[in-house]
Amino acid sequence: MEPTVVLRAGRDKSVRRLHPWIFSGGIADVRGHPAPGDTVRVMSAAGECVGQGAYSPESQLRVRMWTNDPEAVVDESFVTHRVIESARRREHLSTISDAVRVVFSEGDGVPGVIADRYGDAVVVQIGSAGAERWRDVVADALLSLEGVACVYERSDIEAREREGLAPRTGLIRGVEQAPESIINERIGGRGFRFAVGFSAGQKTGFYLDQRNARAAIATVAQGRRVLNAFSYTGAFSVIAAASGAAAVTSLDSSGPALAGAIRNAELNAVQVGEQIEGDAFAELRTLRDRARSYDLILLDPPKLAQTEAQVDRASRAYKDLNLLAAKLLAPGGILMTFSCSGGMSPGLFQKVVAGAALDARRALRIIGRLDQPGDHPVPLSFPEAAYLKGLILEAE
Repeated sequence: MEPTVVLRAGRDKSVRRLHPWIFSGGIADVRGHPAPGDTVRVMSAAGECVGQGAYSPESQLRVRMWTNDPEAVVDESFVTHRVIESARRREHLSTISDAVRVVFSEGDGVPGVIADRYGDAVVVQIGSAGAERWRDVVADALLSLEGVACVYERSDIEAREREGLAPRTGLIRGVEQAPESIINERIGGRGFRFAVGFSAGQKTGFYLDQRNARAAIATVAQGRRVLNAFSYTGAFSVIAAASGAAAVTSLDSSGPALAGAIRNAELNAVQVGEQIEGDAFAELRTLRDRARSYDLILLDPPKLAQTEAQVDRASRAYKDLNLLAAKLLAPGGILMTFSCSGGMSPGLFQKVVAGAALDARRALRIIGRLDQPGDHPVPLSFPEAAYLKGLILEAE
């Protein structure tokens, strides 16, 4: 029997509206004994096929839709075409950067696959059972892209555990590369260079999703005393220094990340100034107690809520961080604050930051908003893809 998932009555509405996720609670029956990653036909309670998706029996997110076309054939050619077409849609970005996200999971119709290109190398994350089934096909398609010499896997993400998959990292296609790749990005008419390491660090090695923020920093940093909290490898610090900042302080819990910031400063012939290694919550309190003051504060913490169940706890953490930042912000200063937690809506994030400002007794106004760039597309039918939220706030 062909593997089939039958939905409960009324649970086909979101699928018909092109939403790609089906949770276990929406399923009435599973027929044909599908294995993890198998393509299943998705049937309404009335017996109509509403599409096909990848089955994941270990996850609450039980089916990720490949297509709403009942007649489509989900095979090697189908997956290869999706990957290559996704990369093709980014070709116009080559004038801005040689580092782009070439596949953004459901945003590009390749659920569970994230692929970031750094020059002639692609780093891929396989995050679902369906993507795992097509791992070799995805890797071959990525290697076939013009100018790509290797594909490196960083499937060491928490999402794999929820899918019943073990972590996996290492070279999967092409030739072994140097331990770091130097990428290029044009910001405000100037070219910047950044070192990216594949084997360790956050995400796939670099925050490609903060391209819009990097451009914004270049427009406001001149003459300002800058605090870059959660600085990672210091791209924000480098851009601020190169854009005429009066002073730069980088704060991160990772010594290797701070060393990476020095490396990136050298690549761009700038000095990034003071570096503080330590927990951001504790160090921000220390800076507050020392009555330090900054004209531009960059607050970009890692994901604090992995799931919606963690949003309440994350909200308290975001409030604490923004409360401390507000107290450190000089009169007329600018705070750029971010959340990359997908479970936190833009409205909730703004509410949390507003509460922090109120408790800090600071009047802040929104003068801009920042989100993920176009190589992280958000289908109108899948607003969950819009995970990055940023506010540019100005103090009275």
